[in-house]
Amino acid sequence: MSKLHPCQVALRASHESIYNIIYAQPRGELKRELVACLRVARAKRWPRSRGEDRRGQLTDLLNLLSIHLRPPEVTDRQLPGHWEGDLIKGKNNGSAVGTLVERTTRLLMLVKLPHPQPATAAHVVQAFTDKLNFIAQPMRKTLTYDQGREMAYHQQLTANTGVAVYFCDPHSPWQRGTNENTNGLVRQYLPKGTDLSGYSQEDLDEIADRMNGRPRKTLGWSTPIEVYGQWLAPLELQPDALH
Repeated sequence: MSKLHPCQVALRASHESIYNIIYAQPRGELKRELVACLRVARAKRWPRSRGEDRRGQLTDLLNLLSIHLRPPEVTDRQLPGHWEGDLIKGKNNGSAVGTLVERTTRLLMLVKLPHPQPATAAHVVQAFTDKLNFIAQPMRKTLTYDQGREMAYHQQLTANTGVAVYFCDPHSPWQRGTNENTNGLVRQYLPKGTDLSGYSQEDLDEIADRMNGRPRKTLGWSTPIEVYGQWLAPLELQPDALH
């Protein structure tokens, strides 16, 4: 990595080189052991294009704010306060956990959803409201989401939190790329086929803390919590700005 070896190019390796070596060269037990060490332990690399989302979609499209109407500051990631959201589903879609990722700092928050029927619009709006209202007001401005039916009460969410909700185009997960990538990393801790209802909010906060303490190349090898703290520090000197 450039941060560890700033003057020794020969000691650096790109992530693509590492993946190519792991997936293309080893065989048998060695390959299984190396793949198991990856954050997302897939036997094969996924293609960049994905299939269609089979979940139910919102039908009241007239009241949706399109992602194409987002302020330019959301796209350029120059200022924090803009989040991407989604649900991670558990075994047989019988449980779920909400994910919220801040676009500029990559800070992750995991949201406990009630059981049973965690993905109902009423449960999601209440759980997301509670989590978002813990964030300092200047750090919660927008939320970008897909058109899943669990966000049917998006106008209520905006009324509760002041966060404007923007919706991606159908079948366009790359428009929430930060959240999609983070969800894949979270699966190391919440594997597919797991009953997620057994995780408490404290359990989920611990997982989020681990993720937020992980250095990121896109942050110059700083951690999300470090970068988020740098933005939050000036606000803490202005108590009125936090509410």
